[in-house]
Amino acid sequence: MVFNNKTKESFSEAGDGHPVRYSFFSDETKGSLSKGTDESSAERFSAVILAAGDFPYHVLPLRILREARNLVVCDGALAELIEYEIEPAAVVGDGDSLSAGLKQRYAHIYHQISEQAFNDLTKATLFARSHLQMDAPTHIRPRFCYLGATGKREDHTLGNISLMLYYHRQLGIDPVMVTDYGWFVPASGTTRFASFPGQQVSIYNATCKELASEGLKWEAYPFQEMWQGTLNEALTTEFTIHADGDYLVYRTHRKQNKNKV
Repeated sequence: MVFNNKTKESFSEAGDGHPVRYSFFSDETKGSLSKGTDESSAERFSAVILAAGDFPYHVLPLRILREARNLVVCDGALAELIEYEIEPAAVVGDGDSLSAGLKQRYAHIYHQISEQAFNDLTKATLFARSHLQMDAPTHIRPRFCYLGATGKREDHTLGNISLMLYYHRQLGIDPVMVTDYGWFVPASGTTRFASFPGQQVSIYNATCKELASEGLKWEAYPFQEMWQGTLNEALTTEFTIHADGDYLVYRTHRKQNKNKV
């Protein structure tokens, strides 16, 4: 595999020992987590799932990938993952994206699921939900992080993003999809989100008839089209969405300062 310079540089930063602090969660979610934990830490997630989209190069998803305790990989992403000398806990898929050699090498953790009712991302999600040891008490929803779920084919990207709402509503999971540019989280009802001044925020309405906001440059409303809630901006260190249904929030990463540790 030939690494581009951006990927190599970011991967080096992800392992240099300096904490990179980003805020994924609403204050409500953070309150259920231990204080003082680096918010980029994979320890916050019950499982990390790597899809076969564009392999991440930003320092944050790479850090999560390296530190994942329960890493489940869609079979189409395995070949690229092992180039980074990262070993998964399980490999899941329908087998059409895996070479015979890799199937043999990882036979002890490879779980072939041939049915086509779900895509590989959902197959990996259902496997992780059913088979991996979850340390959180049963009354806490498991938190799954999704990496490599965007890029390449646009229909796959749109499908994977929409699955975050499905996992939240139907599977009882708190999913976070982290990309090289930001992250998606689904939410229901009124929720407060950690932010920073100038952070770009997009809101995608799913089922809300009532929708409003505090702390954003432009007031949210019950958007009827996907584009209407995009490219908003946070004014302070948090913002609140008031809603009577489900919606998806996208927030950009804080820009990295190469001269600051």
